[in-house]
Order: sequence, then structure tokens, then C-alpha cells
Amino acid sequence: MQETLQALDHIRLNFSPGSLLLINLALAFIMFGVALEIKPDHFTKLLRDPKSAIIGFLSQFLALPFLTFVLVVVFQKFLSPTMALGMILVAACPGGNISNFISSVAKGNVALSVSLTAIATIGAVVLTPLNFSIWGKMAINVYAQSHAGDLVRPLKIEAFQMFKTVFIILGLPLITGILFNMKFPEIAQRIVGTLKRLSIIIFSAIVVIALVKNFDHFLRAIEFIFMIVLVQNALALGTGYALGQVFKRSLADKRTLAIETGIQNSGLALVLIFNPKIFPPEMELGGMAIIAAWWGIWHIVSGLLLAGYWTKFNFGLRKSEANKATKAE
Repeated sequence: MQETLQALDHIRLNFSPGSLLLINLALAFIMFGVALEIKPDHFTKLLRDPKSAIIGFLSQFLALPFLTFVLVVVFQKFLSPTMALGMILVAACPGGNISNFISSVAKGNVALSVSLTAIATIGAVVLTPLNFSIWGKMAINVYAQSHAGDLVRPLKIEAFQMFKTVFIILGLPLITGILFNMKFPEIAQRIVGTLKRLSIIIFSAIVVIALVKNFDHFLRAIEFIFMIVLVQNALALGTGYALGQVFKRSLADKRTLAIETGIQNSGLALVLIFNPKIFPPEMELGGMAIIAAWWGIWHIVSGLLLAGYWTKFNFGLRKSEANKATKAE
């Protein structure tokens, strides 16, 4: 088992500098489109009733990284150290690029979803490097006791480089989009729908192209990564929903909390992994990259399946809440 896992670490995914630049641009474009939906009214509503937003923020940046650390410790016999690091990095990233769209399909609280995306993206500039550093180092210490040989290396990351990368890819487009929306609200309203659809198409195309270019690696790794990503993603979705249940949020809010916690920005994780100033190529982080890449596919599938189930069976959503969620869109 360990020899096979070590072989996955040596895999080098086929991502050219041009492909990585395209991912960077796509993520920035997506965040700009998300920012065009952000209105001052969203934050006014959150200030009046901030409970769901606070729960969502803590779910993403406190509960999920901690529970992921517990998960990689429990399943350490079935993971290489870099696979564990990949799971922790994904958990440390903010909500994913299509969470707003999936919340809309699921009849969740779309205004809450958009607001959480903005808050989480801003918070990720600091909390993504911090969470990965804390939980990643703890995981490596645990794995050093159970994995022999050169599988385990000291974890050294350039926190400033990670901070700078996250800020450039997420922070700047978000700030630019908010300012554009404030300056040209009518234009923003006209183009936001098109940008949202276009961004989903672009990101999906990048995922498909990356899968095709690395299909042989995918076939070698899928039996090891499929179940663990499924479990982690289910844990993330369940954590958001359970916290909403504990704190007695509306069903629309619980759906959005689940989606915002379970749809992670794995594209950002890949960008960070392939940044040589953060993770030098000689570290051989194949397992880490494969986990992040499969997350990019699976969370779309699971999110849409869950949203479709909720929509089809209405899952206990009262008519008044359904109308409220629809109006929020």
C-alpha cells in the first residue's frame, strides 16, 4: 500500500506554464463576476442578522480544517503525507467558484451565499496560509511517526508568497468588481448574468481539459483518491448543514451553509501547489495535486446532485421559505 501511495507522490501532472496562467486568469475573472453581484444591501442585511454569516465563516475556516486534520489522522494508513496535505490545503481554501450558482439551484439563500463568498475570499488572504501552515505541520508531525523513509519531509512554506498569490488571484478581482459595481451599477447588472454563465463554462472547460491531459495519471490514482475525497466532501457539506441545524437557521440558510462549506476553491489550491515559490518542484507533491484536481471535479458533481435532490423533493422547505429564497435570487 505505502509503495503505491509513494508512487502517486512522484506523479507530475501535465500543467504547462500556459495552463497555469489560464487557471489564474479564469479564477480572477470568476471572482470579478462574483463581485458584481455584491451590493451594499447585502452587508446591511448581514449587520442586522449576522448569525448565519458568522456560522458560515467559522464553518469554512475553523470547523472544516480541524475536521479534515482529524480525518487525515484517522485514515493515515490509506494516505500518503502529500495526499493528506492536499486535503488540508483544499480545506483551508475559501468557498468554491460556483457555490453561488449551486445555492441558487438548491433554492438556498443566494444573498447569504454571495455575501459569504465575499467575506470568505477576503478572509482567505490571511486564513488560507495560516490554516494550511498550522494543520499541515501538525499532520506532517503525525505522519512522521507512522511513515518510514523519505515520504515525510519537513513542511516549509513561504507564507508571504502564499499570501501574495491569494491576494492577487482573489482579493484584487473582488475589490475591482465591487468598485466597478459601485461606479457603474447599471452596466454591472446587465453583464453579471452573462459573466456568471461564461465563468462557469470557462472553469468547467479548464477542468475537462486538465482531466484529458492527465487521464493516465487519473486512472492510476482514482481508486485511492475517490473515496477519501467523497468522504471529505460529504463531511464538509454535512458540517455546514449541521451547524445551521444546531443554531436553528432557516432551511434556506442551512442549504447555503452546507454548499458554502462543501464547495471549495480547489482551483486556488492547484495554483498554490504549482507555484514554485511556495512549493518547490523537487518536493514531488503529486498526491497533493491529484487530491486538489479531483476535488475540482467532484465537488461540482456532488453539489449539483445535492441541489437537484433538494429541489426535486423540496426536502421540507416550507412554501414561505421557498418564495423568500427565490426572491433573494
